[in-house]
Amino acid sequence: MSPTAHYTGYVWARAGLSDPAFVTNEGRLLHSTLAPLNLTSQLWRGPTLDGFLLARHRLIDQLLEQAVESGEISQVIEVAAGLSPRGWTFAKKYGDRITYVETDLPGMAARKRKVLAGLGSLSEHHQVVELDALADAGAGSLLELTGRLDAGRGTAIVTEGLVNYFDRDTVVAMWRRFATALGRFSTGRYLSDLHLHGDTNPTLTWVFTLGLSAFVRGRVHLHFENVDEATTALLDCGFGTAVLHLPTDFPKVIGNRRDPAAKMVRIVDACR
Repeated sequence: MSPTAHYTGYVWARAGLSDPAFVTNEGRLLHSTLAPLNLTSQLWRGPTLDGFLLARHRLIDQLLEQAVESGEISQVIEVAAGLSPRGWTFAKKYGDRITYVETDLPGMAARKRKVLAGLGSLSEHHQVVELDALADAGAGSLLELTGRLDAGRGTAIVTEGLVNYFDRDTVVAMWRRFATALGRFSTGRYLSDLHLHGDTNPTLTWVFTLGLSAFVRGRVHLHFENVDEATTALLDCGFGTAVLHLPTDFPKVIGNRRDPAAKMVRIVDACR
């Protein structure tokens, strides 16, 4: 598991968005270690890691809830779900109205399956399966998974905390794969977070990105300069429409919009 999986699992539970079963000792330790840095940044009116994580998570939840409640979406695939509580939350809230499939690499999928089994959440309507988001076809690919779902039902693909860890060519290929997979369903929708170069001043973006890269022990990529460039890329990948929401435009959803981190992430909302 990456440090972010542990950390985010703790942040979501601490904010009341999750169950304590999703919390790991590593997550508690990481959060306590970074607490002084978050507090210092907050005192200087700078961005915090928690503010950024909560803003993106809450807005993705809200958009997905609206899609489910409107009847547009009744199947959800969360790619690289990690310790996200979203599948558990939606399964508990909507029951057999939806089929929620959480996916991840084998080690994380096994761990998530154990947590959800302990919560009594696993069923034919809430599953955890192994999936490689970079595979074009074959066992463990998105194409293979979507081939087992009902093509007559509206389906959403969700990625959170995933795309900015890959270079632009890999992300574009992933988006093309997602658009192709969603094309077989009556309705297809893609929700994700994305960072852009131009969403805040360059110095703040550089400092925050450098800190995030150090935290995740790998490079964080900023693929696009602005909304227009990212939107064009999504449309070129096969999506029919694409909107990039700014969390601060949804203050009732995200809560504390004063945290600058909420202005440093966009939520992709693309339809097939």
